[in-house]
Amino acid sequence: MQRGLFALLFLIVACAFAADLPRKIQTPHESYPNVDVIYDSVTTPYGERLRTIITKPRGVKGRLPVVFVAGWLSCDSVEAPEKTGDETGLLFRQLAQLPGCCLFRVDKPGVGDSEGNCAENDFDSELAGYRAAFRALKNYEFIDTDRIYLLGISNGGGFAPIIPETSAEQGQVRGFIVVGGWVKTWFEHMMEIERRRFALTGKPPAEVTERMKGAATLYHEWLIKKRKLTDILRENAALDDLWPEGKDHNHLYGRPLAFYEQLQNLNLAAAWSKVKVPTLVLHGQYDWIMSRGDHELIAQYVNANNPGAARFVEVPEMGHTLQSYSNWANAFAGKSSGLNREGAKLIIDWLKNQQRAP
Repeated sequence: MQRGLFALLFLIVACAFAADLPRKIQTPHESYPNVDVIYDSVTTPYGERLRTIITKPRGVKGRLPVVFVAGWLSCDSVEAPEKTGDETGLLFRQLAQLPGCCLFRVDKPGVGDSEGNCAENDFDSELAGYRAAFRALKNYEFIDTDRIYLLGISNGGGFAPIIPETSAEQGQVRGFIVVGGWVKTWFEHMMEIERRRFALTGKPPAEVTERMKGAATLYHEWLIKKRKLTDILRENAALDDLWPEGKDHNHLYGRPLAFYEQLQNLNLAAAWSKVKVPTLVLHGQYDWIMSRGDHELIAQYVNANNPGAARFVEVPEMGHTLQSYSNWANAFAGKSSGLNREGAKLIIDWLKNQQRAP
């Protein structure tokens, strides 16, 4: 009898360990004074297991509000080890120690410990992972799923409102924070970032305008007319010099072309036009990647539903995702002097104020 119970116990333990998501990153788990850190996972509809990292104040009773992170476009992890120098990682470490609040992060497929291949993963499957993680919030008894704050950073700052799918899920969201997001079409975004890129690489104004004529053709043929990029470049070799990735015609910014074709299909203006909850919208003075106008539009759409609910702030000397820069040249070269403290403080103070609100 005892031997049988022991065998059953061994089988249960073995199955539990087999279900654990293997550790890929060779850094210690995050740790903080008086904070519990939970490394868990969620499975996408495609069967990939994604790493989730949840923090909560130690010893606090009852259910707590949670900040759910919708991340950036690049294949970089949301994990924030103790000695990280990454500016968003430094913000995450502050949020993890915010009294009375939980923090929930998920690594997209193929990033960190997550299964999959980020470089070949399209947006639709990435969004499915975020949605699976959002629904997993209900599995934690210490999380108040009626007090969810969505923090969207970069690409996530645009698509954050489409993570909750149903009206019930949308009703669980108490507020949004946008940092370096977007709301226009991806075609418009590409036109705007390309003009800035050409200028910041030192091209004279007249040449920038000529290049923009070619860029308009390139991105219109690809994103609007939905033609294959290889066919476009083969028919018009002059456009090849404008393509940001050189000879790699299968990826852009480290992601497959399908990723951006799916972004172009989105109508984020429609999504943000339904938001009525408090929203903080931050754009950096030296953000050369996303446009100030997108952030002003997000605030405008939310305030049209609920006057005064959204606040737009142009943060001095802040880059795309909370970096600090003293000029455009340093921003374009990625020469950050560290976390933009004003941007981080705006986020922390806003969350504290939301917790005090009735």
